[in-house]
Amino acid sequence: MAGRFEIHRGNDGAYRFRLTAADGTLVAESPQFKHLSAAVAGIDAVRENAATGIIVDRTKSYRAAA
Repeated sequence: MAGRFEIHRGNDGAYRFRLTAADGTLVAESPQFKHLSAAVAGIDAVRENAATGIIVDRTKSYRAAA
């Protein structure tokens, strides 16, 4: 089973989405959006960019080993 996006609406009326793994682990949480359509557009952007994104490791351990 794949992970899923969950859209939540806060007490202040703002929308936020969370990406959870298949086991329910929180993977990512979005900033707040004023409109539901903007939150959905944010999910679409994550879907599109995650598939083609490169990995940049900026940890000290990686630089020390390189």
